[in-house]
Amino acid sequence: MFALLDVFQRPKERQNYFLKALLLLLLIHLAGELFIYSGAYVYAPYLAGAQFPFRVLLGAALYHYAHATMSSDTLVDKRVVATTFIGPVLVLLIMAPFIFLISPEEKLALANPETRDPQLWKIALFTCTATTFIFISYTVFFLYKALKLQNSHHQQLLERFSDIEQKSLDWFKPVLIVWGIVWLMYAFEFFINALGFRWFGSGIILPFLEVIALAVFIQKALSQKKLNQSDKGIPHSTKFSKKHRAALISDEKMQLIASKLERIMKSDKIFLEENLSLNQLSESIAETENHISETLSQHLNTNFFQYVNNFRIEEAKLALHDKNKLITNIAYEVGFNSKTTFNTAFKKIVGHSPSAYRNSL
Repeated sequence: MFALLDVFQRPKERQNYFLKALLLLLLIHLAGELFIYSGAYVYAPYLAGAQFPFRVLLGAALYHYAHATMSSDTLVDKRVVATTFIGPVLVLLIMAPFIFLISPEEKLALANPETRDPQLWKIALFTCTATTFIFISYTVFFLYKALKLQNSHHQQLLERFSDIEQKSLDWFKPVLIVWGIVWLMYAFEFFINALGFRWFGSGIILPFLEVIALAVFIQKALSQKKLNQSDKGIPHSTKFSKKHRAALISDEKMQLIASKLERIMKSDKIFLEENLSLNQLSESIAETENHISETLSQHLNTNFFQYVNNFRIEEAKLALHDKNKLITNIAYEVGFNSKTTFNTAFKKIVGHSPSAYRNSL
């Protein structure tokens, strides 16, 4: 609720709209679970299951938030939008017999095996099973699309920027995976509880994990800076047209561009610039971004991020010979924006941490 109040005070942007929607849905979902587990349903049995149509929207809301945050396209695919709203409609259709054929008194009686009507219990069981199945299917579908979107966003950053730490939203993937697992396990637990089975961690372990996953996601989402349009890459429609307009460049042309790149890296040491981008490099050597990207991927078998950081690490290796220099200072001197990013890149390329490499000299 505090997070929701925070987001309502933020600028009216697509990213914040979908974050509001997601937090509202989570609030309804958790309130519905609390309504059942606390036993409050005895005071308003007609509200039992009211959160089901909203719960099926959780995965979709998370995907739409990811799309608004990371995608350069301002509009979501119409098929995805249609799929988003089909889920709640299906749930409402499935719940219709439970809502209209069972009175509040009969719903209360279903909670006790000794008082429940067998025929009405079958309707309730079918409702729980079918809505849970739809929730699982929709969650898996939209989490997959959100992960795919994040991977695509990360890849386009590697092709265009030398520093991607603040832009890549790397926190999104692990949180998404953990959150997805918790949701699926939560749905499974709800299903087996409806059948009358319980396990030792029922109602304790999964709610605890869900709280952690939600807390981490909310903290990261609230602290995530809004990405500029240039950080999100080229819209899909533009990519499509460019892909078909641009002709592949020759090997000779790629060799020429590779020579220009090596010269400006070794002579001018342009890689020392902290926020070096593909656009800046394109202007420096008077070649188009597309041609440079093609040369890096097809001729040099790398991407912009790796290419630049290889030169930075080589420069750092030379600087590490001076044992009076602090590793943190070396990281900033060679173009990195943080020691953590430097350590990660150094270990990936060299195989050792900067301190271990220095000790081996």
